[in-house]
Amino acid sequence: MNVALIAHDNKKELMMNFVIAYENILKNHNLFSTGTTGKRVMEVTSLKVHRFQSGPLGGDQQIGAVIAENRMDMVIFLRDPMTPQPHEPDIQALIRLCDVHVIPVATNLATAEILIRGLERGDIEWRKHVRD
Repeated sequence: MNVALIAHDNKKELMMNFVIAYENILKNHNLFSTGTTGKRVMEVTSLKVHRFQSGPLGGDQQIGAVIAENRMDMVIFLRDPMTPQPHEPDIQALIRLCDVHVIPVATNLATAEILIRGLERGDIEWRKHVRD
């Protein structure tokens, strides 16, 4: 499965703890990320990540393009709802694309853990049929 990992600055440490905790699950999938998040993931784990630009520099839009091509299966986007983001329209567009293309998206740790457990059990295999 193709999994996108994105985290706002104030959520990057939480994302690092998440990928460390679930490295054994994530290593079996293709990982994509915005620039800084992907770099940090590779620094704290042995995971390989295809990195796009940083979110504010267009990384959210690049991941959105992959979603629009129906080549992404899951998005884990740990958002900081308390800090205004200069690229908020890009963030909203990415979430909208997930809804349009029926791609599960987690915007907080609780939902991310539910999705990762589904990935572990193979409960998200239905995405393969949607993608084909």
